[in-house]
Amino acid sequence: MKLHEIGPKIKDLRRDKGLTQKTLSKLSGISRVTLGKLENGGVISISIKTLDIIIKTLGYELEFKSKQGFGLPTLDELHERRENR
Repeated sequence: MKLHEIGPKIKDLRRDKGLTQKTLSKLSGISRVTLGKLENGGVISISIKTLDIIIKTLGYELEFKSKQGFGLPTLDELHERRENR
């Protein structure tokens, strides 16, 4: 996942869980304004710890993956994209 995709993904996950920004921000211990900016791409800087708290509150976890091929997608990624069409 690219950095600019994180905020909108959090927004989708929050909505899937039926949570408001107010509820998620309260559960995560961040301001609703910060969460709103993050979801809409307005937050330039956020700590990994804060991001981890938000994601864990939604029932997910951060995962790191190796970037191989100079940013080119792997065959598995291409196959997955094709299936998701």
